[in-house]
Amino acid sequence: MKFSLFVHMERLDADQSQQSLYDEFIELCEIADRGGMHAIWTGEHHGMDFTIAPNPFINLADLARRTKNVRLGTGTVVAPFWHPIKLAGEAAMTDIISDGRLDIGIARGAYNFEYQRLSPGLDAWGAGQRLREIIPAIKGLWAGDYSHEGEFWSFPSTTSAPKPLQQPHPPIWVAARDPNSHEFAVANGCNVQVTPLWFGDEEVESLMGRFNDACEKYPEITRPKIMVLRHTYVGTDEADIEQAAREISVYYNYFGAWFKNEKPISQGLIERLSAEEIAANATYAPDVMRRNNVVGTPMEVISRLKHYEALGYDEYSFWIDTGMSFERKKASLERFIADVMPAFAG
Repeated sequence: MKFSLFVHMERLDADQSQQSLYDEFIELCEIADRGGMHAIWTGEHHGMDFTIAPNPFINLADLARRTKNVRLGTGTVVAPFWHPIKLAGEAAMTDIISDGRLDIGIARGAYNFEYQRLSPGLDAWGAGQRLREIIPAIKGLWAGDYSHEGEFWSFPSTTSAPKPLQQPHPPIWVAARDPNSHEFAVANGCNVQVTPLWFGDEEVESLMGRFNDACEKYPEITRPKIMVLRHTYVGTDEADIEQAAREISVYYNYFGAWFKNEKPISQGLIERLSAEEIAANATYAPDVMRRNNVVGTPMEVISRLKHYEALGYDEYSFWIDTGMSFERKKASLERFIADVMPAFAG
């Protein structure tokens, strides 16, 4: 099982400098590269300081000049916010800039807040249909002389300019959850990205079951790869680990607030949650976060990941966005590289 870093700029407080957040983002990526991680993933979000990521290709092009070995992935671009010609061209240019290190992850998007602003009236179903239309279209554009007459986009014969360095194209990954999305990914020869979010290992097992079912439905398709993404913290002792669980609890409370899209937002920041609101939300309670996420000592983390490897996951992505201080993120990542990854060196 390979390891990757899933990372963004995240701003929860008006006192945080966006420039310093980018500098910290770069340093974490450089640590991942030097430490022998397989890939770095960063995504796309708009108008929300909770996850600052307006165009992942810009970040990846910058990382291409700052890193040597890691693959560089979009985790993920949001399909309904792109035209196929624009997506094919920007991805191909990033592949050239990165000397063929690009992986392209594509999703339907998650936040109604973004749908309201970039595509008013869009819902998750409509976004998913656009995802299903855009993937064959960008493949056609990379092949060249491709015309398209679809439900959402139509254009005459066009060739992506430029074409990607990797042939026939960079690996494509689909963010999948329900059985239909797994089946679409496998049927179209795409790799799969999954996350159980705040749920426990039973969800990790269920997601693998959906993927296996999709592979069995399309036996003529070479089995794609599957990656699992989880919030991760490697601690030094129980007090450190308990602090991490509390921090991840706060993070998920804000994640839930953004997802519900009910609280006021000003200057890109959502209204602060009170300590009472956070304490009242049992779903994200610290003990639940400690139990469900990959949070623990190096040996505890190794044990969890060995189980994921045995289930058949090809890649584990260390989701480092947690609202923690940069120093705590950095220390946990360094412990993961030094104390966890060597257990999987074979």
